Order: sequence, then C-alpha cells, then structure tokens
Amino acid sequence: MERIDWVFGYGSLIWNPGFDPVETVHARLAGYARSFCLRSIQHRGTEAVPGLVLGLDPQDGASCQGVALRIRPHDHDRVLADLRARELVTDAYREAILPVDLQDGRRVQALAYVMRRDHWQYAGGLPTDEQARIIAQAHGGRGPNAEYLFNTAAHLAQIGMPDDHLDALSDAVRALLPPPG
Repeated sequence: MERIDWVFGYGSLIWNPGFDPVETVHARLAGYARSFCLRSIQHRGTEAVPGLVLGLDPQDGASCQGVALRIRPHDHDRVLADLRARELVTDAYREAILPVDLQDGRRVQALAYVMRRDHWQYAGGLPTDEQARIIAQAHGGRGPNAEYLFNTAAHLAQIGMPDDHLDALSDAVRALLPPPG
C-alpha cells in the first residue's frame, strides 16, 4: 500500500482515534453511507450475542460526513499497525484509499475502512427497531454496544455534524435499557 497521510473517521475514530493527529478537518466521503451494518463479535459484542457497529456501506448517491485525521509523519507506521489491529480483526472491513473532500476545500486521499458486503458479519438494511434491540443487549471487549452508539452520536453533534438516524437510534436504544441506578 502506498504511504497515506490521512485517515477518514466516521464512527469511533472520531472520538477515539487511538493516535494524536497533527490535523483534524471535517470531511465528506462520496459513495458511502455510515450505517450499523457490521455484526461485532469482539469489540461491542460476542459470538454468542453479536453487537452492531458502524461501517462505511457502499451506496450510489450517498455521502458520509466525518473527519479526516492527518497522521504525524514520525507516527505513521505505528498508527497504521494499530489501526489494522483494531479495524481488521475479522476482515469484515477492507482498507481502501479514497478521495475525501475537506471542509476547507482541499481534496485528499484518505485511508478508510469499508464494509465488505460479502462477509458473513455484514448486516446492512436491518430495520431500526431490530438495530436498537441488538445494540441494547450486546456487550463486548470494549464495553456496551449502546455506549459506542451514544458516544458516536454525541461526538458528531458536538463537532457540528448531528446524525438524525443515530439520534433516533439512540432514543430507541435508551427506551430498551433498564433505568439507571
């Protein structure tokens, strides 16, 4: 793979990139939608009770708002190794270098982790109520699946990119969770 300086974040990479980017810019990736389309069997679920996490799902006419994170040159190899260990656990994603439009008018090539629709973990097109049920009950090595959803929705809103679908899904999941305390 050619040396790539940018990573496109659309989910947990927004709020937990795992590295200190030298630059973070609002960005848009055409041709993909952010969706809960990946059955998580490690990070936010288990094989017995899979969760759902976000993936970039290829869709004609779609676009995904996120952030482009520029890797510090001296951190490049470590960051890529860490991202691969995190994102390619089961090969449900594929690495792709894609053109990303930055809010400031630049267009850069960025590494993105794209959902493989031919992978057995692909769960695209599930109704919102089924997504909510799965997310409300799942828990994996990195914690509750609901926490992942809530953090992503909150951070998107915080950086000025609210996602109506994630907000509605968050409300549906909260309605299924036991009351706090």
